[in-house]
Amino acid sequence: MSTTTPSIRDVTVLGGGLAGLTLAIQLRRRMPSLDVLVVERSQYPVPIATHKVGESSVEIGAHYFDTVLGLGEHMREQQLRKFGFRFFFCDGERDIAAVREVGASRALPVPSYQIDRGIFENFLADEAQRLGVQIVRGAAVRQLQVGSGADAEHQVTWHQDGTPHTTRTRWLVDASGRAGLLKRKLGLAQDNGHAAHSVWFRVGDRLSVDEWSDDPDWRARCDHATRWLSTNHLVGTGYWVWLIPLASGSHSVGIVADQALHPSQQMDTFDKAMDWLERHQPRLHAELDARRHLLQDFAFLRRFSYGCQQVFSGDRWAMTGEAGLFLDPFYSPGSDFIAIGNTFITDLIARDQAGERLDARAQVYDRLYRSFYESTLTLYEGQYPLFGDAQVMPVKILWDYTYYWGILSQLFFHHRLTDLAPLSRLRSELDHGRALNVAMQAFLRAWSRPGERKAGADMLDHASLPWFVALNQSLLEGPLDEAGFAARIRDGLGLMRQLAREIVQRAGDECPQPEARALLGVLAQPLADVPERPVPGPMLFAEVAATPAQPALAFT
Repeated sequence: MSTTTPSIRDVTVLGGGLAGLTLAIQLRRRMPSLDVLVVERSQYPVPIATHKVGESSVEIGAHYFDTVLGLGEHMREQQLRKFGFRFFFCDGERDIAAVREVGASRALPVPSYQIDRGIFENFLADEAQRLGVQIVRGAAVRQLQVGSGADAEHQVTWHQDGTPHTTRTRWLVDASGRAGLLKRKLGLAQDNGHAAHSVWFRVGDRLSVDEWSDDPDWRARCDHATRWLSTNHLVGTGYWVWLIPLASGSHSVGIVADQALHPSQQMDTFDKAMDWLERHQPRLHAELDARRHLLQDFAFLRRFSYGCQQVFSGDRWAMTGEAGLFLDPFYSPGSDFIAIGNTFITDLIARDQAGERLDARAQVYDRLYRSFYESTLTLYEGQYPLFGDAQVMPVKILWDYTYYWGILSQLFFHHRLTDLAPLSRLRSELDHGRALNVAMQAFLRAWSRPGERKAGADMLDHASLPWFVALNQSLLEGPLDEAGFAARIRDGLGLMRQLAREIVQRAGDECPQPEARALLGVLAQPLADVPERPVPGPMLFAEVAATPAQPALAFT
């Protein structure tokens, strides 16, 4: 490239990682003649098992990759299909068959994937270039000029092999990750109050959870020896540990903890992290200790969660992925927010290409995106202390899934994110769902008594709750017209209301006040057209204490 590119680009994307490359592909698939430039600091190809978080996807992100972007063949053949989330309440316990397990005994209908980021990002770069995207590698951005107004254009200067290059661009999209180039330039960084930290590393070998116990009954609870394909969470009060397998044969391990309960100074080196695991997760420690020679990398992040005051602008700039905001790796929402953000950005650019004015729509998309972020943040903020409660945490997991599949996932799977008129007609339902979730998270936090309640050596099987499986299946049931989609959202809200009542009933004498009054106050609000058709049988797991010799599916 010449040191100055005189013609104006349609779109310049800062960053060629997961967020930037998927956006470039989405743009070119929707607008094949669009001129898209990606400016990326690293060289190509990136290493296999590259050292990035975001390896576990959930339903929205998985659907974005395999269906919206049309990458299903790659996902099925080159990545690992995930066996859902799985949780073991095993703090300080060596025998994994002696603790409560929460997860599914068989795969649920909607697929998700464990993603080797090195394999995936190399593939995405090839796919983007095949579609006509220009990618500049080894480029360090040195200067941004951000325009404003209807005729705004932006300018980017970067250095490559010591040579400066400049391009003018109509759209500027920051996908630079935690560098947050545009956010820093515009002074939009925002603290969100979620004080958690993480360490993570990879070992060049498979960690097979299925082999951690010889108990035949424990092994028989799941179809085949497939627990290792789950995103396995080893949970305790104030923390969780992830185990994520990668298609390359490596295994990703991470510790995520509340700073107040497990200070970062206890685990900010590999040796310290291993000492911490020896105390809290001795079975995993033994597996890793035997594989110290296979350690591939180690990284540490303090205060990883943050917000952003604005991510989309009618002045034709935007942020996507971690360049804007980041929540928490629990429940793996990172690729979901890339999918949602990229969908908003693609729609804004398409409308701009068609000559539409963008200010009002960009403001609405920005409010929607940040409202999704704020609603999801409630799942994590202040909730880490209850992670070790084997009675309350399984209830929280059911609730969080119900909110996610019943409301947010429906918006994405059924292509309603950018359909503003129907969304405005559902505003009272969506607002009610957010209010109900906020009240429920406060209730769960107050109800929890980590360390005080004992759980049996049982399995709470998500696949054995018919309503839960049906809710997951509903994501694939369409297409829906406007009336059908409105009915789907109201059905999801009806499930949430019924589940909330059962949770209050389950708490019984332990029901916390005034949190219960606040939750019941939301439930008492009249809401037209929301069905309350009781699900046959209870929605919650029954209280079952099974022994390893006689495992229970733990519901009635």
